[in-house]
Parts: sequence; structure tokens; C-alpha cells
Amino acid sequence: MKKPARRDGTPDRKNMKQRPIKSKTANRTDRSEPARRTDRSEPAERSTRSDIARSKPDAAATKNKPGRPDAAAAKNKRGKPKSAKPQRAQAQAPKISNAKPARHQYADADRPSGPPQGDGMRLQKVLAQAGVASRRAGEELISQGRVEVDGRIVLEQGLRIDPENAVVRVDGVRVVVQKDLVHLALNKPRGWQSTMSDDLGRPCVGDIVSERVSAGQRLFHVGRLDADTEGLLLLTNDGDLAHRLMHPSFEVSKTYLATVSGALERGVGKKLKEGVDLDDGPAKVDTFTLLDINEGKSLVRVTLHEGRKHIVRRLFDAVGHPVIRLVRTDIGAVALGDQRPGTLRVLGRGEVGGLYGAVGL
Repeated sequence: MKKPARRDGTPDRKNMKQRPIKSKTANRTDRSEPARRTDRSEPAERSTRSDIARSKPDAAATKNKPGRPDAAAAKNKRGKPKSAKPQRAQAQAPKISNAKPARHQYADADRPSGPPQGDGMRLQKVLAQAGVASRRAGEELISQGRVEVDGRIVLEQGLRIDPENAVVRVDGVRVVVQKDLVHLALNKPRGWQSTMSDDLGRPCVGDIVSERVSAGQRLFHVGRLDADTEGLLLLTNDGDLAHRLMHPSFEVSKTYLATVSGALERGVGKKLKEGVDLDDGPAKVDTFTLLDINEGKSLVRVTLHEGRKHIVRRLFDAVGHPVIRLVRTDIGAVALGDQRPGTLRVLGRGEVGGLYGAVGL
């Protein structure tokens, strides 16, 4: 029996909370569930059988993991059979072509491309350390084909070389890249001996370079100048270069300024060019230039490639004009210039390259 509502006509909610309310959805689900299972059981069985029949080849080809149901017989939450997992597509075999392969098509993968990347120093860095140019400017020299290594023009960037053994040339001029090589020019004063030491205590070249020798540098003086002769004298620690510069077969030119007694006649220069017989054989000068005649003295410039002892003095003695003062001003590409007597200077890159080029190094 229903309880009466309140006086205002609204139902009593307290009594309504105590009564359990069944949802319509639950009733519908409970009522229709058996019907659904009954109605759809037969089509589900049919679809399951057809899916099993279709998936038999795949099931035979693939193995299922133990403890898991077969993928064809498994069902999802709705009771429908799970669809088979997609299989990876097998890669097709490459087609064989009888066409001629392109160049470098089958290059060895282990073979490095470009210049050798082994031990050594990059060529542009070597040029920069030698004072030829900056690294970027060195790369431009390489790309322009102006750099040569061991007789071969280099065009690729990043080439590594051994600075101790490689012969590098820029525009045909040798570049000395060894850090320990020293090339010096000395203006030997008059009265000094061309030796590294003197037993008699006379001043010598060794006194001028004593600091360098004590620091561990081993220097050779290229040739000699007698005590009364002054001027250019080369010093280096490259023994091969020193030997070749002194050897007469390489014919490295040497220029002298000679002040001789008397006024030279016209035929003296021609006679010296043609050759004069001396005690140790004939000798001659390559060039002869009369510069000045003053107060019974003549100033001449001569160039010759021989290096025999006192050769210039003996030549002028043979023509009747003894030498009063003798100064050597040039050896190959190296000039004395305005260098003061008794001073040293380091040779420039062009001067060193000219010396190496003159003797074939």
C-alpha cells in the first residue's frame, strides 16, 4: 500500500531512498542476454569454423607461443574471433641486370676516399708553419695547382705529408718545412777567421754564433773567407746543402766588390772573362763590371762560380792589379744588402728556396 504524500503534494523522499530501484538498462540486459547468446551462438560457431579453415595454412607456417591459445580460435570480448596478426611482406629478390656498371659503382667500402689520412701533417698547415701563407691562402694555392710535393702537383685538399722527408715547392721554389733547420747570413768583419774556434785566440766566426752553439745548434759555415776578406758568409745546420753549395760542380755564383790598385785598362775585363792561367790551372770570371776609378784605384764587380782558395786575389794579381780590399756581396739568391759587419740575420723563405733550387734539392 502506498504511503500518502506530504500535505504540499510532493512525494516523501525518505521513503523513496529506502526502496531499491532497479535500472531499466539492467533489466533489459538481463532479459536479452540469454536471447542474444541463443540467437547468435550458431552464426558465431559458423564464422569461427570458417576462420579456422582459412587460417590453417598460416597456423601451420607459424608456431604459437606455449601457454597461449591459438590465434584463430581466440575470441575477443564481444565473442567474435580475433583477426590474425598481419605478416611482414617478404623482400623480393633483386632483379639481375646485364647492363655495364657505372664507374666506381662497386667501390670498396673500406677504401678511404680522397687524400691519404694517415700519419703526418696536413699540407696547408705545413705551408702556414713555413711562413708561406695562412691556411686558407694555402688551400687556394693548392687548388690553383701551385704546390708541388715530391715532384707531383697536388690539387686535393687535406693531403698529409711528412715534413721531415717531403720536398715541397710553391711556384717552383723549395719550401723548407723542417723546424730544426737553420739558415743564417753573417757579415764577416775584416780580420776575423772563418772558423768555429781558433787555437791562437784570434776572433773567429764561432765567437759570433757562440750562443746558438751553446744552445745545441750545430752550424756549418758554407765555404771560407780569408781574414782580410769581409762580407757574406752563410751558416747552416743542413750538411747536404752546405756541401753542395761549396762543390764546384753545382756552379753556385758568388759576387765580389774588389778595390784594386791602378786604373784598369779596357782589355783587363776581356782577359779575365777569357781565362787566366794560374798555378793550379786556368780560371776565369763570369761577369766583369768596372764601377769607378779614383785616386789611382779601381772599383770593380766580378762574379764567378769557382771556389778555389784566394781565387779573386790571384786573378787580379795575374793581370797586374793587386787587390786592396775585397768584399763578398752575393751567394746565389742571397745578397748582403745593408747588413752591418759582425751581425747575423735569418734567411727569408725566398732566399732559402733559391739556395736549394740552385743545388738541385
